[in-house]
Amino acid sequence: MDYVPLAVPFFLLAILLEFIFGWLKNNNTYRLNDTVSSLFMGSLSTASKIVLIGVGGTVFYAIETYYALWRMDDSLLITWIFAFVAYDLCYYCFHRIGHERQIFWASHVAHHQSEEYNLSTALRQTSSSFLLNWIFYVPLFLIGVPAKVFVSVASINLIYQFWVHSQHIPKLGWYELFFVSPSNHRVHHATNDIYIDKNYGGVFIIWDRMFGTFQEEQEDEPCVYGIRGPIRSFNPLWANIHIYLGIAKDFFRTEKVKDKLRVLVARTGWQPDDVAKKFPAKEYNPKTYVKFDPIVSKIISFYGFIQLIVLAIIGPFIIEYGSSNYILGVIYVGMLVFTMVSTSRWLEGRPAMYMEISRLFIFTIIGLSGTQYSQTYDAAIYLLIYTLINFIALPLLGRVSNNQRTAYQHG
Repeated sequence: MDYVPLAVPFFLLAILLEFIFGWLKNNNTYRLNDTVSSLFMGSLSTASKIVLIGVGGTVFYAIETYYALWRMDDSLLITWIFAFVAYDLCYYCFHRIGHERQIFWASHVAHHQSEEYNLSTALRQTSSSFLLNWIFYVPLFLIGVPAKVFVSVASINLIYQFWVHSQHIPKLGWYELFFVSPSNHRVHHATNDIYIDKNYGGVFIIWDRMFGTFQEEQEDEPCVYGIRGPIRSFNPLWANIHIYLGIAKDFFRTEKVKDKLRVLVARTGWQPDDVAKKFPAKEYNPKTYVKFDPIVSKIISFYGFIQLIVLAIIGPFIIEYGSSNYILGVIYVGMLVFTMVSTSRWLEGRPAMYMEISRLFIFTIIGLSGTQYSQTYDAAIYLLIYTLINFIALPLLGRVSNNQRTAYQHG
């Protein structure tokens, strides 16, 4: 059983409580634009599963059915304990390569782009991990871990990782000798030289201690969060594809065939010599880096927050409709993405009026079309009401947008 959907309401409640705690303690670790971006990413990751067909499930089914060396008894506690520990070891391998090799980093980088560190960061998930991460769990099916057990322990592993994304929880003494904690996971998300590419475990930190990738958090070295090639954008599409595009550019730019092949599997950040001379990577210094925090009006920030609330409310319905009708699922996810991209432009202080008008015009057409069918009539009416309210808000947004001072910087 996948326990993650059951945990989502508790995740959201915990985020709210952490925000209140930080505010009361005068140590708020949340920023509206960054939090909206993280939750957009989580919503997109969940919704994309409706329309993206991964090969992992097919491969797992084939191995379990035809190629497993034996089948473990899922009624035995030892099976569940073994699977839980073995899954985390496989996760460590996937997670480590996900940082150290370019093509795998491309599928994982979205989780690390937040320049803040709080519980909402845990929900900032990639939408392309389905392409490659399944490879690392094939051994579990080969040795007979039942699919039911695999899904359950995978979801428990993911749920465990939620609470370690916090700056408010101090070091936990002996606990950190064996388990991943907020302190050693803060290290994992940091870009400081001493912290980079450390602490890959999901539940158990013992793998890092065994394989030489452990680093303790230092009091004299505050963590600087984000990535070393910051995207300076809240756009969820760009967040998911920018590394893939960078790899593609290097592939076509280099003249050496050997380097064209190497660029896919090289260590993260590597460039062919001829490409590095013409297109050198930007220098990054965590001690002088300034967070991407464009100055926008409170009205636009509130508008972005409202879009997030709406997406949170309709998310379950998108999953329900999308699961029962693939075409509807594609349409709904497309609308979701359009809303996220447009809202991101508002929050970045970039011109967004034409995109927003286009979005609402398309939503109107979809809503009117939906009223023609009993299956989608109710949803279409709600969509039209939502669209009308957004249209009413446009003049105010336009006036504020034209007058506000923006801190957006290209590149």
